[in-house]
Amino acid sequence: MSGTHWLFGDQLGPEFLRADGEGGPARDAPVVMIESRAVFRRRRFHRAKAHLILSAMRHRAEELGDRVTYVKADTYREGLREAVGSGPVTVHHPTSRAALALVRSLDHVTVLPPRGFLVRQEDFRGWAGGQRGLRMESFYRNVRRDHDLLMDGAEPAGGTWNLDHENRERPPRGARTLGAPPPYRPREDAVDEEVRRDLDRWEREGDVTFVGRDGPRRFPASRREARTALRRFLSHRLAGFGAHEDAMLAGDDVMSHSLLSSSLNLGLLDPAECVEGAEAAWRAGEAPLNSVEGFVRQIAGWREYVWQLYWYFGEEYRTSNALGHTAPLPDWWDELDAVAVSARCLATVLRQVRDTGWTHHIPRLMVLGNFALQRGWDPAAVTDWFHRSFVDGYDWVMLPNVVGMSQYADGGRMTTKPYTSGGAYIDRMSDLCGPCAYRPDRRVGADACPFTAGYWNFLHRHRGALSRNARISRAVHGLDRLKDLSELLEQERDRGEGPP
Repeated sequence: MSGTHWLFGDQLGPEFLRADGEGGPARDAPVVMIESRAVFRRRRFHRAKAHLILSAMRHRAEELGDRVTYVKADTYREGLREAVGSGPVTVHHPTSRAALALVRSLDHVTVLPPRGFLVRQEDFRGWAGGQRGLRMESFYRNVRRDHDLLMDGAEPAGGTWNLDHENRERPPRGARTLGAPPPYRPREDAVDEEVRRDLDRWEREGDVTFVGRDGPRRFPASRREARTALRRFLSHRLAGFGAHEDAMLAGDDVMSHSLLSSSLNLGLLDPAECVEGAEAAWRAGEAPLNSVEGFVRQIAGWREYVWQLYWYFGEEYRTSNALGHTAPLPDWWDELDAVAVSARCLATVLRQVRDTGWTHHIPRLMVLGNFALQRGWDPAAVTDWFHRSFVDGYDWVMLPNVVGMSQYADGGRMTTKPYTSGGAYIDRMSDLCGPCAYRPDRRVGADACPFTAGYWNFLHRHRGALSRNARISRAVHGLDRLKDLSELLEQERDRGEGPP
């Protein structure tokens, strides 16, 4: 296939330039990359995210040398016109509906199959067509079989598919950190200095605004850095990952998590090399099965599932709002104002998002998402906030994760119940509640935990719908036993939308 090949900013690994019989670009085809200012103008992104994306794009351009034409333009259309005019262009299927609509609107652009994922879209549609419900566990087992991942013949390695029950341990009592070897940290270079100067200038000129703090860069911006981070995780941190996968510690933001999501979502790592590397570590006796299975499930299960559902559910999924939540996000939340928050769990997680643009999956789901769900915030606004605020956040990532999993706005198409809890869960799985001004076992009073009170308020507000859900109906019926329910509801009305 002739012509120039266009690389989007999340298509930065070697897979996106590989020529093969499956519709890759022509071997040694010239490359165009476009840095669009309008992308950063449309949304108020986290500054660390903007830095990472631009650093990764410019590092890739530096690697490609004379092969690439790197254009800084206001829009993709303008940049493509400047680089290739109306000449033929190939591009791998972009990761957002907006970008796909753009490339399909251009007569001289040929869209190639997507890369960076294990499962083809047509294979997912074939699987989905035979299912009564699109549950991740069933999909995950199918991926394991089809890709021979952690399999012993026709059976799952170790005799069971899912070792999640082994990966829910509380943090070690009295420990300030998990004690895991530190993750790989990249060193900034001249490219990062240039990016930071450009971002400073854009802000001074009033053209673009950001939220959060930037620097030093914590996540890989090149294939070499991403490969180093993967090797470091597999050899030093994977073994301790599983048991405390769902735990939180105030003094240990990263614990044993891989920190590879941004590298995967930039295309710097391919999912196959991650899961195959983890399986090799288990077969070599270097990591226990529960840790390896948990990591494989995150990538070959959840990540693939979210990607497929983004396309399978269609554009109308974006406006799902089964619970009718319409409240706007308050300014303190949008500004990542952790200092204004007294609730220690929420302040700790907001601080980490402010400072790094990242938290692991439990703070995202059970602190941030839980709080937003309980307060009835508009799920579209919550989705946009997660997209903007996280270094690994993209439209395809956050739409199913937030609308479906976190906010239950799809009414159960993706998950079987709302993921909400009171403070007892956070207390059990973390060390965050001990010094907090609020008590996880109090739902009414000056020291009532915002999550505990918010949980019962949420159940009351949606009592009619949730009483029919078998997985949460018992909790809903528990409302009848609360003698202080009226007082609780009045308290929550009075609290308003200020920081707790």
